[in-house]
Amino acid sequence: MSTDHIADMLTKVRNAYLAKHRVVRVPSTKMTRSIARILLSEKFINSFEDFTIKDGSQSLLCLSLKYTFHRDQAGKIILPVIEKIQRVSKPGLRVYVRSNRMPRILGGFGIAIVSTSAGLMTDQQAREKKVGGEILCYIC
Repeated sequence: MSTDHIADMLTKVRNAYLAKHRVVRVPSTKMTRSIARILLSEKFINSFEDFTIKDGSQSLLCLSLKYTFHRDQAGKIILPVIEKIQRVSKPGLRVYVRSNRMPRILGGFGIAIVSTSAGLMTDQQAREKKVGGEILCYIC
């Protein structure tokens, strides 16, 4: 496992959606909990829970994934709520942006998670508070 917990979390969530899992477990850190709070507030996941394994060696975050259901002539189609989740700023190449240059993801239908001096927030919240920061990922 790498030291980039954010990339690990995003990859596990992406793979769980592709495999149509209901829950995914990721290592619990302050950053992954903050990202999970944003995913919950933006309605990309149903819920999340922080728990420790019985021997106390590892703390995990359990995310309940959200799907939409569509009915067509062949039956029911299960579609993930998150279509694309992409890491932007990496340990080897940080991407910073000012508040007036904050990107709009799919014309406002997606979000960018930004690490600012005021904490983690969405691109919309960063624009409203007029703060810039490091763009962690895009979700749509």
